[in-house]
Amino acid sequence: MPAPKKAATSNSQHHAIIGTDEGRVKEVALRLVQQLAPADSGDFGTEIVEGQADNAEHAGRICADVIMALQTLPFFGGGKIVWLKGANFLGDSQTGRAQDAVEGFERILDVLESGLPPDIRLIVSASAIDKRRTAYKRLSKIAAIDVHDKPDTSKTGWEGAVMGQIQGRVRELGLIFESGALELLVQLCGDDTRQLANELEKIDLYLGDRRRCGLATVRGMVSMSRAGVLWEIGNAIGARDLPRALDLLGTLLYQGESAIGLLLAAIVPKVRNLLIIKELTSKNPVHTASYDSFSRSLEALPAHVTAHLPRKKDGSGFNVYPLFLSMAEARKFTLEELHEGLEACLNANEKLVTTQLDAKVVLERLLVGLLAPRPIRKNTSRPTARAA
Repeated sequence: MPAPKKAATSNSQHHAIIGTDEGRVKEVALRLVQQLAPADSGDFGTEIVEGQADNAEHAGRICADVIMALQTLPFFGGGKIVWLKGANFLGDSQTGRAQDAVEGFERILDVLESGLPPDIRLIVSASAIDKRRTAYKRLSKIAAIDVHDKPDTSKTGWEGAVMGQIQGRVRELGLIFESGALELLVQLCGDDTRQLANELEKIDLYLGDRRRCGLATVRGMVSMSRAGVLWEIGNAIGARDLPRALDLLGTLLYQGESAIGLLLAAIVPKVRNLLIIKELTSKNPVHTASYDSFSRSLEALPAHVTAHLPRKKDGSGFNVYPLFLSMAEARKFTLEELHEGLEACLNANEKLVTTQLDAKVVLERLLVGLLAPRPIRKNTSRPTARAA
């Protein structure tokens, strides 16, 4: 995930906090409101305008309320914060493209550009904003823009971006995670930073005076998010547990998950990791006793051997916890099976996007091909006759 973008200096008069990570956006916006609110102003120094519009007409009324709030001086004088909270009509949606929404937000920008007293500030928080519009360019010139998007869990190395977000909170709580435990927490919660924060609070309360958190604590305490369930499909594949994998697949498809999303986010990454670790350990000396020794042995390998491995966000080392977990699982497969399995994933992807075949059937056939026991090939060639 890219670092939050700052489109203006941090001391700008106005601010926009935008991104698909709604929990993070709300947290950052609330902290900024509390930081910038005039001292001793109480409730009179902050005016919140809820930005959840039911339709285009409602979006227009919300924008009018924001303008009125900006142009109305505080009851007791002094500074004032106006927070357009959780606006849902700034992105490329049916409501966002409507004339009332577009013109309403542009009128807000007109007010900002005309000049407001320096102690009157606007803070906008939104899940999305259409960057193709001139309104975004105008906003970026007069406000500090802070972007917080969820990482793409279908891409290798997404865990590093999430871990970077929560390590500060871990330090604040004084928690010490044993080797692999924090990585497991991230795998179970995925990109849901709100759930991650809740799970950290739960672990903090459970540990009490104890500050060390191990793998068993994480497994016992943490509830699985959608990403965690996707990870469970990967676990079922790694365990070569076909009934479990089919059961999880059916449940997620019934709940409305996208078949192509399941393929790219759950099945392909697991098969790829199994193949990578199978080839890596069969051709190179790799220590497998612990996560730390595994990481150190990878660092000692030649660069051309590890060039394709994902690295941590800060570049300090390899982000290979999923590979470490896959080592024992890879022993259940042959190298030939994994090569064929990755090719089968490609074929399934093509069928899902180019044919009208039932998506559930396509993925079920893929899992059966990956996980069903292979028949033992018998040598049917006749022995050569011995020379007399």
